[in-house]
Amino acid sequence: MAVTLAQLRALVAVHDFEGFAAAADEMGVSQSAVSHAITTLEAELEATLVIRRPAIALTALGSELLPYARSTLSSADALVATAARAAGNLTGTVRLAAPSTVCFGLLPKLLADWQQAFPAITVSVFEGDDPELVEWLDDGAADAAILVNPNHVPAGAVTVGEDRYCAVLRDDHPLAAAESVTARDLLDDPILISGGGCGSDVTAMFRAEDQRFVPAQRVYDNAALLNFVAAGLGVTVFPSIGMGMLAANTRMVPLAPAKERKLIFSGPSNRPWSPLVQALISNVTPSSAKFHEDGDE
Repeated sequence: MAVTLAQLRALVAVHDFEGFAAAADEMGVSQSAVSHAITTLEAELEATLVIRRPAIALTALGSELLPYARSTLSSADALVATAARAAGNLTGTVRLAAPSTVCFGLLPKLLADWQQAFPAITVSVFEGDDPELVEWLDDGAADAAILVNPNHVPAGAVTVGEDRYCAVLRDDHPLAAAESVTARDLLDDPILISGGGCGSDVTAMFRAEDQRFVPAQRVYDNAALLNFVAAGLGVTVFPSIGMGMLAANTRMVPLAPAKERKLIFSGPSNRPWSPLVQALISNVTPSSAKFHEDGDE
């Protein structure tokens, strides 16, 4: 059996980009090359891995093989990067996963610093919800991630910042001028909750005050969530690192007691880190930078 890396890359790309044409664009090859790679892989394994119609999707076996394909590709890329480092030619791509608020509030500076320090390393950013990030690290979909309050911090991981939860209120809200508010203070208003990311944390805060708590809305897009507040449809609780996303007629008020979050830059816990990830993390100064609702860092 002679399964190739090109075949595995095609399988992963067809899944991730939901089609042969999009996978070809991402890989920089023709659509027929992607189709040929999948067909020959299926012939080699004597099994159908991709459903072609009515919509592109992996079969049950294709889905079962996907994590192994990702892990194999990640290890192969790390092998090549290790050899390149030994030759003094550190180059390649790091797939970095992070929550949307971190992508907005923290990543721009990190990416600029890395681009200056390592011009031959490309960092591809993938946004995801907190629970997804650990899964992506474990199955090789991501090489590194910025995790929020992880249960386990692998050796070598560094803290790149801290933030805290704040209430997001319109400027004309009765509590807008308060120094701080509690979750109970907010229960008189319709509560809007993020459908992903920090949504579970925020829901738990309110259920600690009222076990019967049900949000007025669950909104999956952060920009939409904050615009709902701006429109007077309710209030929400949001990480202070996202303060730059607020509408002009809204503000953040700290929650009391304070609930802080640590932002941890880490590689995977189940395999060696790529030399490219090690290079990026060597350029990050362990930090306790705090992203406050007043705009200071």
